Amino acid sequence: MNNSRTKNAVRNIFSGFFNRIIMMVFLFIIRTVIIKTLGSEYLGINSLFTSILQVLNLAELGFSSAIVYSMYKPIAEKDNKTICTLMNLYKKIYTIIGIVILTVGICIMPFLKYLIKGSYPADINLYVVFALYLINTSFTYFLFAYKSAILVANQRSDITNNVLTFTSLIQYILQIIVLFTTRNYYMFMIANIITTALNNIIVAIIAKKQYPEISCQGEVNEEIKKDIKKRTSGLMINKICQTTRNSLDSIFISAFLGLNMVAIYNNYYTIMSAVVNVFGIMINAIIAGVGNSIVTESKEKNYNDMNKFNFMYMWLVGLSTICLLCLYQPFMKVWMGDSMLLPFGMVILFCIYFYALKMGDIRAVYSDAKGLWWENRYRAIAESIANVVLNFVLGKIWGIYGIIIATLISLVIINYIYGSQILFKYYFTQVSVKDFFKRHIEYIITTVAIAVITYYICNKILLNGILEIIVKLCICLIIPNIFYYLIYSKTKIFKESKEFVKDNIINKKESKNEDFISK
Repeated sequence: MNNSRTKNAVRNIFSGFFNRIIMMVFLFIIRTVIIKTLGSEYLGINSLFTSILQVLNLAELGFSSAIVYSMYKPIAEKDNKTICTLMNLYKKIYTIIGIVILTVGICIMPFLKYLIKGSYPADINLYVVFALYLINTSFTYFLFAYKSAILVANQRSDITNNVLTFTSLIQYILQIIVLFTTRNYYMFMIANIITTALNNIIVAIIAKKQYPEISCQGEVNEEIKKDIKKRTSGLMINKICQTTRNSLDSIFISAFLGLNMVAIYNNYYTIMSAVVNVFGIMINAIIAGVGNSIVTESKEKNYNDMNKFNFMYMWLVGLSTICLLCLYQPFMKVWMGDSMLLPFGMVILFCIYFYALKMGDIRAVYSDAKGLWWENRYRAIAESIANVVLNFVLGKIWGIYGIIIATLISLVIINYIYGSQILFKYYFTQVSVKDFFKRHIEYIITTVAIAVITYYICNKILLNGILEIIVKLCICLIIPNIFYYLIYSKTKIFKESKEFVKDNIINKKESKNEDFISK
């Protein structure tokens, strides 16, 4: 590789972080503008149709991850011929996927009204709006989406991040202008379609310029094709699992409680998702480097690295969980007003949801980098079935509380516990998974104790509005970090992590022999 893994990872993190900040800020602005100009039912439709299209995206089956994984070795060996054949296969697959999504989407259109309890806006055609969402999703697969694979596999996600930032800014500005000047939801969606096409075209041009030697030609040999099929089978099941967890909640809430509750729920979910996406930047930035390390380094070194990364990551996850606990309601009051608040019990559930979702991330990075998608198939199937059944049963009994509790049960018991056992069974065979669980139990107890203390202090602050948010944010950033430091500063894992941050981020030595998973 021409660039060190450290340089690529840091570049990817910063570009991704900037992208997420822009997306996060404008997402809040867009949701606010929709509420003010059109009403909460439109926001509910936006959330519902987005969730439905995420379900339809199951047709992608994880081919993108499988193809990128298959590129790691030929890129390291500079085998351009194999890379070209993989890109050609990717192009063909994406064309088929686009056709499948378009066809299935058209077939489910007659059933849309059954997914909405109560009324929906009378001044729009539900089917035309859904058709626009469908066009936007399927269009992506027809128009050069496969081109991004060569950039991602070469650890140049910063390029795709920067292009997405640019086109997203155009999209959001156009949509805000449309909402304020015309209040036309059809035009709102057309702006989305235009910028999606623009994003794909720009990425395709840059990929061609960066890697002119790579083109879509040739046929993948049977050995690679067989490996891709196997990994895709596992990825497909894993993707179904993620979709049932992330998208079906909104669909069940719409069917049980109506569009207004979907809008309120998704306001809270949007905040959590924004934080999740920031963490996703770190995960996306390091996964290619971890994949390279798994190929070139020993299991013992990778296990030590995983524990070190997990410690740093869970520190940040714990800090973010505490911030959500203390700032959720004050922020919602300023953003949407008292009329769109959920009870504090729901805030606690969202915080648990966030922590449970993130505590398996580093483990998942190593599992994905190792390509253990097929080995995870039964875990993913079990989680998907459990999530759907529990969503239906507990949603009927406890409403919105039941839907989140259902997700938590499947997430913790099946995704985290079972998923961790799979990684240690098929890769980290030299150590016991019990040590990994023990570390996480320690992190959970520490975070809960610090969260109680911090929330108690924040509750003594008798302020309102923006000032309340600022003061409580300062408390949430200072108090937990002090406690985390006092608890861990003398430990070996803290010292190793401190050394890593110092060498690879603060000093950031950039030599050809520098390695992202080193030190």
